[in-house]
Amino acid sequence: MAKPPSASESKLARIRDSRRAQRDIPALIKAIREKDTVALARAITLVESTLSSDYEAAQKIIEATISQARRSVRIGITGVPGVGKSTFIEALGLQLLQQGKRVAVLAVDPSSSLTKGSILGDKTRMQELSRAPNAFIRPSPAGDSLGGVARKTRESIILCEAAGFDVILVETVGVGQSEVAVHGMVDFFLLLKLAGAGDELQGIKRGIVEMADAIVINKADGANLPQAKLARTTFENALHLYPPKPGGWVPKVLLCSSVEGSGIADVWELITDYVKKAKETGLFGDKRREQNRNWLKQRIEQQLSADFYSHPKIAGLLAEIEAQVREQQITPFQGASKLLEIYRSEGNTR
Repeated sequence: MAKPPSASESKLARIRDSRRAQRDIPALIKAIREKDTVALARAITLVESTLSSDYEAAQKIIEATISQARRSVRIGITGVPGVGKSTFIEALGLQLLQQGKRVAVLAVDPSSSLTKGSILGDKTRMQELSRAPNAFIRPSPAGDSLGGVARKTRESIILCEAAGFDVILVETVGVGQSEVAVHGMVDFFLLLKLAGAGDELQGIKRGIVEMADAIVINKADGANLPQAKLARTTFENALHLYPPKPGGWVPKVLLCSSVEGSGIADVWELITDYVKKAKETGLFGDKRREQNRNWLKQRIEQQLSADFYSHPKIAGLLAEIEAQVREQQITPFQGASKLLEIYRSEGNTR
């Protein structure tokens, strides 16, 4: 059995892949438009790269492909670990492939706090879907990003749409972080729940239910079916406590079994019904425009953060200020104020 690559070897491979992609950006853009998934993967590698040398190339690719990024349906799928997100996504994806659709999955793995790499491997958890010619699965580590999505998920969505994928499924980490981020970049937000694990009350307490366009009780099969039906009633009653959604949409609660394949068709029918009504009322376009506004704000925040930490004087002082804060010689507020004051006074003189 071949020895898996080490973290350093994987990093070098990503750098080599990114450099190959940079050599001919026009050809890469052309290949993406021609539905070349290898080119798509290389472009996403460039976009996700933290190397400053890749930033300009990534911007060129996004700017050249964003005009094609309008025809897909973007679906966010979240739920706690163990709820069966990957199995559900594979079952849904395979069904969509049978309908002649091209499906992209942006699966965000939890990241190790030590190595910063992905803990899970979505291509190993969606083996059948990953082998399908009209499917594309891109696992990415969540890193330090909040909201259960990777830092460059928005850009990856744009690239997948430019590559001609009809449906983009964004799987979030689902580890208790705020899911507002993914809600702000998809057309339909689906919450997977699991009956009989105390998840019903947890879901009602969390504001995530208010964001959901549909709740799907997964693993509704065998001996678990009565509990799943009870959970559906619980959530249906809870949804009445929330204010109406824009456009008059009333979230539904469905049952499914990803293993048996039951209920998957009903989920897709519900999503298509939502998209149709959202387009008729103008809500679909309004949400896309709001997504672009959120993307603008996110990019500003990311760029400001990158500029701040890469500033020579900040980089030189940061370790010293951090040490003073650790030893309680100054408060975090004082340390932040001092660094920000230096950045503001020196920021335009580099």
